Amino acid sequence: MFNIALFEPNIPQNTGNIIRLIANNGCKLHLIEPLGFDLEDKNLKRSGLDYHDLANVVLYENYDVFLEAIAGFRIFAITTKGKQKYNKVKFQAGDVFLFGSETAGLPEYVRQSIPQDRHLKIPMRPNNRSMNLSNSVAIVSYEAWAQFDFSGGD
Repeated sequence: MFNIALFEPNIPQNTGNIIRLIANNGCKLHLIEPLGFDLEDKNLKRSGLDYHDLANVVLYENYDVFLEAIAGFRIFAITTKGKQKYNKVKFQAGDVFLFGSETAGLPEYVRQSIPQDRHLKIPMRPNNRSMNLSNSVAIVSYEAWAQFDFSGGD
């Protein structure tokens, strides 16, 4: 129903957790290279448990190839630099939630490729830098799914 995109993720355990998450909530996962790990990494496999075969995961060699593949869908940059809270948006089926790497977030050129009104943030306490990537994906994807009354879930 929704698309989760990870821009150059670095930590295999986070991506494994997200694979397990999307297997459970029906999202499609887009991984944009370069990755900071191999897809056969034992930590990736361990954290994804036995959900890898149940997940819809696509790999892209770079951001431009990814953009071509998802043309026609709305992209939302999930970033600490966003001005609008994620829960204030009316989502549509097929929306893309783009998350940056754990160490660098989304680079400026990527953020600039997305309209500013689609830069969303997850509120945090003042003076904190960021949240865990897999937690952030869970928060946003479940808010979007809740807007559809968890259609397809039980």
